[in-house]
Amino acid sequence: MNTVIAVAIVFGSIVMMVALVCGTVLTLVKARREGLSPSGRKARTDEAAVIQELYQGLARMEKRVEALETILMESQGKDGYTR
Repeated sequence: MNTVIAVAIVFGSIVMMVALVCGTVLTLVKARREGLSPSGRKARTDEAAVIQELYQGLARMEKRVEALETILMESQGKDGYTR
């Protein structure tokens, strides 16, 4: 019984290692192909532009929130309570 379990563990480990190596190779091949194709470059450029727009929008929103916090703090300081 112990021998069967040991063989199953060894065989399962070998199968998992082969699957891991094959998956890694396929991922590398896919990444290399996408990096060389013009459509892959266009998609990455578009994605980078969208991320940059989001970042700029969030930066503007952060400034607005800070301004609103300042206004709120000033109104609390003058009256001593929240309206």
